[in-house]
Amino acid sequence: MSEGPLIAYRKLICRGQIKPDSAQERAVERLQSLWSDLAEHASQKSSKFWPKFFTFGGAVHKRRPSGLYIFGPVGRGKSMLMDLLYESVDSAQKRRVHFHAFMLEIHDTMHQSRQNGGSIRDPLTNIAADIAKQTFLLCFDEFQVDNIADAMILGRLFSALFNEGVVVVATSNSGPDNLYPNGLQRDRFLPFIDILKENTNLLELDGTHDHRRGRLLDMGVYYSPLGDEADAAIEAAFVALTDSVPAASETIHVMGREVVVPIAIKGVAKFSFSDLCEKPLGAPDYLAIARRYHTIILTGVPAMPATKRNEAKRMVTLIDTLYEHNVNIIVSAATEPDRLCTEGDTAVAFRRTASRLIEMQSAEFINSTHKM
Repeated sequence: MSEGPLIAYRKLICRGQIKPDSAQERAVERLQSLWSDLAEHASQKSSKFWPKFFTFGGAVHKRRPSGLYIFGPVGRGKSMLMDLLYESVDSAQKRRVHFHAFMLEIHDTMHQSRQNGGSIRDPLTNIAADIAKQTFLLCFDEFQVDNIADAMILGRLFSALFNEGVVVVATSNSGPDNLYPNGLQRDRFLPFIDILKENTNLLELDGTHDHRRGRLLDMGVYYSPLGDEADAAIEAAFVALTDSVPAASETIHVMGREVVVPIAIKGVAKFSFSDLCEKPLGAPDYLAIARRYHTIILTGVPAMPATKRNEAKRMVTLIDTLYEHNVNIIVSAATEPDRLCTEGDTAVAFRRTASRLIEMQSAEFINSTHKM
């Protein structure tokens, strides 16, 4: 039987897998308390003497502990701590999912319901009930609201989930009041914030140490020449920075066009050189990418002779944009930065790019704040 997230956290420190962090220690103590509440909750549910419902304010609710909403800057260990809780809960009725993926599932289920001629005007109540049959603990990573389609249904969806007795734990870079900032019809979204606050305890992870940046410094960020060794290093970097969370393709809308991001999760996006520099992309596309992701992994950068002037020019624009927004970059390339482009009419401009690629490997740059 698990001893809970606090013991698991201290074991990681003893093994040297993580470094002591006072802010994380305070946070994991809160998670330990929730773990105890969840264990008691599960024990009571298994008892035939346990009253399944209780009344509050005249309404009937299922008994359940309050969840937890963990927020703070990137790299503070929010996902790692939530995972310690998740892994400590001894139940098959739990689920950990990236919030964006979860909402895609909800929209797809709603669409299927309508396609099948469902008579229910709002299927969210039934969707929540189906979720609750299999899941009493729902853990969301990267809780973020950035489109009106999600914003307009979250209040109804989460009201239904909480009424069904689901316990929600979430991580986010933003506090509840800062979700969906300046969004369309945000006044209709505000009730959801109240619902979230009523059903979860807020935990701000405000430590000053960015563990993600420490990993970047430890692993290095520029690998050459190209080959199996560089590929393995790139893959290890992606896994380390994303805590092994399954990633998926994303789409960014730029000036009426779609820019496909092949694989991304937790603010980290991975592209090939072909994805970004061999396609007709420009400054607006790179700007949208720079604002959305704090770390870019760029693979397969070749040496660029004069015949690759267009590709070289795009890379100049790309690196300028990432540099100006303090986006961390991990690169696998055919050779060192100052030897990537030495021919043709782009060679002079590329000297600045090479210089910036070298500077972007420094601790000072890696520790700079991402400009969104």
